[in-house]
Amino acid sequence: MQAFKAETPGFVTDTAGLQCLFDVLADEGYRVVGPTLRDDAIVYGDIDGVTDLPSGWTDRQAPGRYALERRQDNALFGYAVGPHSWKKFLFPPIETLWSAHRGADGAMSVTVPERPADKFAFVGVRSCEIHAMAVQDKVFGEGAYVDAAYAARRSDAFIVAVNCAEPGGTCFCVSMETGPRAAEGFDLALTELIDAGEPMFLVETGSEAGRRILEQVPHAAATAAQAEAAMTVSERAAAQMGRSLDTSGIKELLQSNPEHSRWDDVAARCLSCANCTMVCPTCFCSTVEDHSDLTGQNAERVRKWDSCFTMDFSYIHGGSVRASGSARYRQWMTHKLANWIDQFGTSGCVGCGRCVTWCPVGIDLTEEVAAIRAVPDEGRSR
Repeated sequence: MQAFKAETPGFVTDTAGLQCLFDVLADEGYRVVGPTLRDDAIVYGDIDGVTDLPSGWTDRQAPGRYALERRQDNALFGYAVGPHSWKKFLFPPIETLWSAHRGADGAMSVTVPERPADKFAFVGVRSCEIHAMAVQDKVFGEGAYVDAAYAARRSDAFIVAVNCAEPGGTCFCVSMETGPRAAEGFDLALTELIDAGEPMFLVETGSEAGRRILEQVPHAAATAAQAEAAMTVSERAAAQMGRSLDTSGIKELLQSNPEHSRWDDVAARCLSCANCTMVCPTCFCSTVEDHSDLTGQNAERVRKWDSCFTMDFSYIHGGSVRASGSARYRQWMTHKLANWIDQFGTSGCVGCGRCVTWCPVGIDLTEEVAAIRAVPDEGRSR
């Protein structure tokens, strides 16, 4: 069992204090976003307060399966992760990059849309998701070419983490060393403690902004027993992972097996639907489309999420570089778990399990790695 140690006892608050936190964030100009029930799933959306949270609900996840169930208590964060990730707010699925207009005199003007004034407060961010944000920070916020819109949204974001108590059946964050307890990257971190069926929250601060906000929220110093209970929540969660992934030598393993027969085996099941990349909190592939109206007076350039599973993604003159399903799945998994390390110095996987849960045919990334590890350099793939 993974052991956790609290650096300080922290503070405690109740649901009234949590509501006050939401109110304080809204008063300071934040757009508060958190988990809520919609379309038979727990998804991220705008919330006004505690009553919008999925009180008393949990999720049951397995390869290709997701279902909500009622809990025996009123926990507000008693679930794993749903189909949404915070990526949809920081790196929107559709974004206009610029618009052009030809005036009556023939002169052309180009405008770049103003960034929305929203600064986000994300509530209920899991440790794996904080690590996913850090991965995308490397992609969009570092190096010679910084995505200014992403960087602005990210720098303004206030992060309220929630330490996991209910890992899903497809979670493997312990294997990736990304959870279940948040260690950094947050302004405030909550651990939900259920007392006689009602939630209490141990609160830890991770930034000056977090400390300043907490000063405006009713709270009390946590007792040693409450701090110990919070550690027990994390230890229990770490022991209940639904999946595991052996990451030892994984970069070399995948990069040295480009023709393994397992790629054909998984391609026989893969629908190339791109669900795994759409729900993944770190995937960043996109395409750019240019549109114009029938008058020829207006045009715009739009960036949209794309996927390495589509035929057009690797299209160059003469055809697609990765025409087969096996080549596309190999590209995705090898990039995610191996080549990403070469590019960004970290794995592209945080062990959230979304790609397993939301695959219509239940393809399990951890199972595929294990199969290649069991019989390396076996067979040939086209």
